Amino acid sequence: MKILYVCTELFPLLKTGGLADVGAALPAALQAAGCHVRMLLPAFKAIAAGVRADGPALPLSRTGGPEVLRTLAQAPLLIPGHVITSGQPVYLLDAPELYQRVGGPYQDRAGQDWHDNAARFALLGWAAATLGYGADPHWQPDLVHAHDWHAGLAPLYLKLLANGRAPKPSVFTVHNLAYQGLFPASSCTELGLPEALFNVDGLEYHGLLSFMKAGLQFGDAITTVSPRYAREITTAEQGCGLDGVLRARGDRLSGILNGVDYELWNPATDPLLNAHFDGQRMSGKARVKRALQRMMGLEERADALLFVAVSRLSEQKGLHLLPPVLPELIERGGQLVILGSGDIAIETALREALAIHPEQAVLRIAYDEALAHRIIAAADVILVPSRFEPCGLTQLYGLRYGALPLVHAVGGLADTVTDCSLEAIDDGSASGFVFHEFSAEALRGAMRRAFALRRRASDWNAVQRHAMQQRFDWQEPAHAYRALYQQLLAPAVAPDSPVLS
Repeated sequence: MKILYVCTELFPLLKTGGLADVGAALPAALQAAGCHVRMLLPAFKAIAAGVRADGPALPLSRTGGPEVLRTLAQAPLLIPGHVITSGQPVYLLDAPELYQRVGGPYQDRAGQDWHDNAARFALLGWAAATLGYGADPHWQPDLVHAHDWHAGLAPLYLKLLANGRAPKPSVFTVHNLAYQGLFPASSCTELGLPEALFNVDGLEYHGLLSFMKAGLQFGDAITTVSPRYAREITTAEQGCGLDGVLRARGDRLSGILNGVDYELWNPATDPLLNAHFDGQRMSGKARVKRALQRMMGLEERADALLFVAVSRLSEQKGLHLLPPVLPELIERGGQLVILGSGDIAIETALREALAIHPEQAVLRIAYDEALAHRIIAAADVILVPSRFEPCGLTQLYGLRYGALPLVHAVGGLADTVTDCSLEAIDDGSASGFVFHEFSAEALRGAMRRAFALRRRASDWNAVQRHAMQQRFDWQEPAHAYRALYQQLLAPAVAPDSPVLS
């Protein structure tokens, strides 16, 4: 079974969020499950630098393609190669005018979306479709697996290019429905999309073209990254205006929980830590905590309950709930470390709140993978108070490192963390602290439960050991995806997406 895996990020080459971690782990897990997987990635500078090109460049057909294919001075190429760090087979979509830029993959250095993002990522979808129908004469996938809005046009282009053949099947995975890839209606023509599809039953979203909606409408299967999120996005509250589409295609929608690469995230072997530990030998965690306190300028107190957050600073992530509860957290003897970047207003509010307690609370504005490992390893409690969370990986890293997650009961957070209720402590299932109302007061209540549990040392230790024993590896989701691929490749599957004309 040959699978083309289409995405825009790959750890450690390029990462803005969990999409990169999934890209690094899921293809390898699928290989282990018996699939032959190749990735398609835009040739961003950071990605191209980490790939060893070892195959002949393949030209993309311009016939009937997006306008960008007809206007680029240099025709886009598909360059086969292997990721240097993992050996994963890839195709680089080489279009320097679109991808070789100073700035981020989606935004410029000023934080503004690139003006031509519609063309940049339509080309990714078009390239996926051409590979689906033989752009590489030596390797043709049986199925295309497209990830998030950036690859949202791939399932549609696969159907447009079928030319009377049975369309190549596709899976479309939603990592975060809130980011939809919205562009002016005029983009349809230049992207080679039939005008007849620009309507409420096709690609139109409040007068705009939605790449996300294209993936939802034309993917033969739709997956999300946790079972609960798959249910949540069919509701008006979390459907981001697409809940009607998702309810209509509910028979094609499922949730498959993300996993963790435990070779990268293992406190017993993590090379980024100054000391190592596991569930049976925890002394190393105390040394990591002491080192972090010293590094961050915090008071070096072993008894301080250390809360941490490693997160984008956005309204979704819920960190704006922290300033109102910070005084009580400090008064009870706690400390707080936050690592992240994002919304300037949230950053400013956090900076002002934490500055009052410089020896007990610190904010570090950065993306720093190595520091993230050290912070999570040092933590007693890891905060993930998201308003919504498709899966969340941070809480899974926290579980592995003995940092008990404190989470809002949504999406993958609810699927992976069990509250420290008396019943759960008694039956041994407790692994963290869960609050249900998205408010500072509910967060405060969960924080108080964390302090209460810490005062009961034997219970704390038991919960921490249980948390560290939890496993969310990639073997199970890889087998679930493989089963889904097999179902789609069975002859009985019939398309139910909008009619193309």
